[in-house]
Amino acid sequence: MTKKVIVVLLHIGYWMMYFFLILLFLAIIAKGNLRSANLRGSAPMAIFCFAPALLGFYSFYGLLFNRYLHPQRVGTLLLAGIVTVLCCGAISLLLLWPYKGLASGRQLVVMWLVTSGMAAIHGIIAFVLKGFISWYGDIQLKEALNKKNYETSMALIKAQINPHFLFNTINNIDVLISKDAGKASLYLNKLSGIMRFMLYETRGEIIPLSREMAYIDQYIELQRIRSSHAGYVTYEVEGTPGNRMIAPMLFISYIENAFKHAEHKKAENAIRIRLQIEDDRLVFSCRNLYSVEAPVKQEHNGLGNELLQQRLELLYPGRHELDITREGGVYQVNLILRDA
Repeated sequence: MTKKVIVVLLHIGYWMMYFFLILLFLAIIAKGNLRSANLRGSAPMAIFCFAPALLGFYSFYGLLFNRYLHPQRVGTLLLAGIVTVLCCGAISLLLLWPYKGLASGRQLVVMWLVTSGMAAIHGIIAFVLKGFISWYGDIQLKEALNKKNYETSMALIKAQINPHFLFNTINNIDVLISKDAGKASLYLNKLSGIMRFMLYETRGEIIPLSREMAYIDQYIELQRIRSSHAGYVTYEVEGTPGNRMIAPMLFISYIENAFKHAEHKKAENAIRIRLQIEDDRLVFSCRNLYSVEAPVKQEHNGLGNELLQQRLELLYPGRHELDITREGGVYQVNLILRDA
């Protein structure tokens, strides 16, 4: 259902409710003396009931709300509102003027104040309704922007996954086929799993943590075959994922960055990745050694820390802590995700 349809239905519902309230009021006083109001007949009664209501409602709804509703224009809004309701009351009396029996003199002033009061009541209700519609529209716009932002960030992350990793992995598997066909098939299945995950399983806003962990494990295993010293990578997991859900591909940019820029790959634990699963939070850390003599800017595949931080703000607002340090030849990323 579109916003325009909702707005139309709200207006129709409001005036139908008001119409039935008028009928109920007339039914209650039907045994009374309607002549005391000096409004004989259905036409003047309809004008008296609906003219100030319509004028007040749509003057506030269409004019005053958009033009004067601002914290710095409260005084102007109040003055404009008083003038508007008095004008609505006066116009209503002019519409009633052709009918005989209309009050004059003192009663005319009283009726002017009554119709102005009716315009004021409906004007205030119009302000509330307009505010609700604007609030609802802002929520829809925010959701649309958030979704677009999320889709854009995910597309960037998928597009920026290091192509050299894919080419090198394929080449390594090709070489491995002649040496150990079974092992080559195993690694080929891991690569297939990575591609399937990136293309099909990251479309949702959240996925099972176990699936994200399987993706990380496959990625690390494929990285190991590119080095003769597999011990330069350490991947530790503490705790079990259970049924926990997580936004997809939150950790991979940091992990790929570590492999891309890590030096001393012949050293033990040149890259150390750790995921700690607790009852109410996830603690992720990724550390890699780099050359102090020739420092390399760590850019996370061109995504930059800013985009990654924006994605965390979007997905885990107020529920994450990100700390990145670079000191003494060690690049360290610590990320904490708390449950809602």
